[in-house]
Amino acid sequence: MGVNASVLAIDAGNSKTDVALIGADGTILSTGRGGGFQPPVVGIEAAVDVLGAAVGQALELSGVPAVAVTHVSACLANADLPVEEKQLAQALGARGWGATVEVRNDTFAILRAGVDEPRGVAVVCGAGINCVGMVPDGRTARFPAIGRISGDWGGGAGLAEEAMWFASRAEDGRGEPTELARTLPGHFGLGSMYALIEALHLGHVEFERRHELAPVLFATAAAGDPVAGALVDRLAQEVVAMASVALGRLGLLDEEAPVVLGGGVLAARHPQLDGRIAELLAVRAPKAVVRVVTEPPVLGAALLGLDRTGAGAPVHERLRAQYG
Repeated sequence: MGVNASVLAIDAGNSKTDVALIGADGTILSTGRGGGFQPPVVGIEAAVDVLGAAVGQALELSGVPAVAVTHVSACLANADLPVEEKQLAQALGARGWGATVEVRNDTFAILRAGVDEPRGVAVVCGAGINCVGMVPDGRTARFPAIGRISGDWGGGAGLAEEAMWFASRAEDGRGEPTELARTLPGHFGLGSMYALIEALHLGHVEFERRHELAPVLFATAAAGDPVAGALVDRLAQEVVAMASVALGRLGLLDEEAPVVLGGGVLAARHPQLDGRIAELLAVRAPKAVVRVVTEPPVLGAALLGLDRTGAGAPVHERLRAQYG
């Protein structure tokens, strides 16, 4: 005897994939977890195979041999452009996981997890930085968020690289003094920026570990270093610029609207960064209501799916309650 599932929710980031099978009444039937979703590295089909492993796990755990899924709601990393979302939707649709499929960038999952209705803006600052917005009539606001070529600055990687730039120049005399020249290499037990540069260049310290330097930057700023403080201030300006532009595009600047902050850098609640974001938003978007999202993004993917199927408020509330 088959059991119908209203939504198959997928949230896939660079490092992991979460899947949830949602019943028509908002009950979580089963969940699955898999590896990271990286189509630029392994190709679309191999990346979707990773999703397939997590989906298969959820279907198996549901305890039924076949589950008829009404809608697949997938929020995926590396789906940065609408054309990429379309390509990925076709690839997921070919797997036959549900009657209909919608693919969005994974930032939409964080936004929807943090709001009671599909209305508001989210800025996510993890390894990189991104911003999306939506309103109930289906309109969205977004940025390419591909990196410097699309005008982006920020995120753990961008902060670390900028901090290293200033620290390196401070040490060799080309730039102004900063405690970053001591605290950055010190994080890795090294005595100088030259030693850190050498270690990164030769692979003695994995290049990916530069993300670890973002908290060091914030700690150095909190201790009063003006160069580090200026970088924290610049990040706050970027967050507010993205949020206020997205609010403006959706006509939300003149009314109370949620601005959801997510990702490792913003979720860490650095006082200097939080305070500066609040100050700048008070000028550019004084009616914005800021909150830091703590709910898992797969909840947002599931809620987007329930939005699509037309589920009522009690169904949404039941689902949200299960995620605590």
